[in-house]
Amino acid sequence: MTALDMVPAPLHAPKDYRSAVKPVWCPGCGDYSVLMALQKAFAALALPPESIAVVSGIGCSSRLPAYLDCYGFHGVHGRALAVATGLKIARPALTVVVVGGDGDGFSIGGNHFLHAARRNVDLAYIVMDNRVYGMTKGQPSPTTEPDWDSAIAPGGTGLRPFQPMVVALASGANFVGRGFASDPNGCARIIVEAIRHPGFAFVEIMSPCVTFRPDERAWKLRVHPTDAPPTDDPAEAAHRIMTGDGFGLGVIYAGTRAPYQPALAATSSLAALEQGFAV
Repeated sequence: MTALDMVPAPLHAPKDYRSAVKPVWCPGCGDYSVLMALQKAFAALALPPESIAVVSGIGCSSRLPAYLDCYGFHGVHGRALAVATGLKIARPALTVVVVGGDGDGFSIGGNHFLHAARRNVDLAYIVMDNRVYGMTKGQPSPTTEPDWDSAIAPGGTGLRPFQPMVVALASGANFVGRGFASDPNGCARIIVEAIRHPGFAFVEIMSPCVTFRPDERAWKLRVHPTDAPPTDDPAEAAHRIMTGDGFGLGVIYAGTRAPYQPALAATSSLAALEQGFAV
């Protein structure tokens, strides 16, 4: 018997988290790789599917819970973090992961993003950022470059792009990292760290929209590992992000704040709950 024979078989394989629903993203969409990365991360963490809840809002990437074999909640536009926060506080034993896009998360969901980071509830928020509204046919999003020319915004919006990683840091996120969809193994490693790290973990994954932003195919030539290990100093992390080229991959910040988890009251009987709502 060799040493390899003595290694126990993994409890779960990535395929164990794959549902029977076939993804309907455009061919070449980066979200396929993020789906694969999530499956790899769950398997690496040996998480039973019934112990995971994936919550999303609206948008291309927000379809993702349907493609996973675990608990899922497809909410309304921009409200995924509100749902996930309540779920994690009520069911702290669950591994809660939130997925969405840059429009859902930083535009209509921007207020929830700020306060989810501030509360620091123990969940992971994964945003597939393609700098465009893909589902609604190519409008500029909060992270779109100011000079990106499109039929909806000829010549570009002229607006400064939203800086999600810095906003997450300023709002109190306890973990901040960036991945690239064309590197599913690298994304999986970051997601594993994000789920393991206590508190609110934010992961921005650059996920090219090859349909409405074919120029984003060139991202694969620009991405590179970050040039420094993670820091626990939010000011240093913010400086690295703001002075970087926007294509550095890896964990930028790993903080030490204690997660927010209020004490749960004893469960009342159904009759007692009904009496509390009697009029």
